[in-house]
Amino acid sequence: MAEKGDVNINELAEYESDDEAPTLGTGAAGDGKRDTHVAIHASAFQDLLLKPELLRAIGDCGFEHPSEVQHECIPRANLGTDVLCQAKSGMGKTAVFVLSTLQQIDPAPTKKILALVLCHTRELAFQISQEFDRFKKYLDTIKIKVVYGGTPFQVDKKSLQENVPHILIATPGRLLQLIEDKDKVADLSGIKHFVLDECDQILESLDMRRDIQKIFKATPHSKQVMMFSATLSEDIRAVCKKFMHNPIEIYINQGSKLTLHGLQQYYVKLEEKNKNRKLVDLLDTLEFNQVVIFVKSTQRAAMLNKLLNEENFPSIATYGKLEQEKRIETYKNFKEFASRILVATNLFGRGVDFERVNVVINYDMPESEDTYLHRVGRAGRFGTKGLAISFVSSDEDNAVLENVRKKFVVPIPDLPDKIDPATYITS
Repeated sequence: MAEKGDVNINELAEYESDDEAPTLGTGAAGDGKRDTHVAIHASAFQDLLLKPELLRAIGDCGFEHPSEVQHECIPRANLGTDVLCQAKSGMGKTAVFVLSTLQQIDPAPTKKILALVLCHTRELAFQISQEFDRFKKYLDTIKIKVVYGGTPFQVDKKSLQENVPHILIATPGRLLQLIEDKDKVADLSGIKHFVLDECDQILESLDMRRDIQKIFKATPHSKQVMMFSATLSEDIRAVCKKFMHNPIEIYINQGSKLTLHGLQQYYVKLEEKNKNRKLVDLLDTLEFNQVVIFVKSTQRAAMLNKLLNEENFPSIATYGKLEQEKRIETYKNFKEFASRILVATNLFGRGVDFERVNVVINYDMPESEDTYLHRVGRAGRFGTKGLAISFVSSDEDNAVLENVRKKFVVPIPDLPDKIDPATYITS
């Protein structure tokens, strides 16, 4: 990394947090609820009785053994059972609905959309489409389409009119536009598989829940419904089940089992004006593959990114007010390891998966313990090591920290002067 000058320790201008949302409990034997505490299952993907084309694509990706949640969910999902799944970040929930949908889709010529996947952010929609593309590598007759806001509506409309996909990935707002268009270009009457990823995020907002209900009513009564998230409150779980018929439930009740075991977590108590200096010190001393730095507003993301660039740290930033093309470009750059430092709002706080991220820094503490869990879950995914450091500069920050400790039963000590890199870098 280039030599750094003396950091500008003028604190970032204080802005109110904007509302930019990205923005199994353990049951008794035989009750249909399983624990996903174990990361990797002893079985092989061959044991899941998947299509040879899927097994070949899985092998090309270098995967041999399914995670526990994949082992439990995929066979049931392949039978067309409704699935409600809560499992910790980084355990491969996306692959559950991608593989089970591809397994069940009949690629025979059709003019109907057969599967619909809804998620709350454009980046997550794009990422899911990439996952479908890599696993359908040898199923080239299956057509995938992704639509989201921020791109020209007429382009999506024309694309759906000219080439109806088998599987449509969408954000709710853009899909509603397509459904309600006078030409009714998004015909959902053939849907057999209905998926909500990060379902709690989609269903918590009453406005978005109404959008989902409108979309749901445009689909056939008889279909498979699958919903996934790392956090599901009792209230949201009840809402989810209203969309489902006798679902298999896989979730974790105990907060201690939601945390990632390879992830070290620390906090630093400091004044707001000292955050920049501490951040630069950390970036200078930590041995990271990639790092995500979370802030609480779009303005702070832009300003912190500017400050880091002035200090010769080649960071990039993403937040909701960026143009859509720039947002996807930023996602691709970070995903493809073209950039190593990302400043982000909660937009990237959940769902998106970056395999090389091993350090997360909460420059601003999140507003809740669940948001904290999603943020730090960007590191230490699928059994790898990781490091999470949170800046605590107010009574509110400290209250969130205490709530995290209690809910997830996890020790979060004060940051030591030195951390052995071997404890947060996977060899």
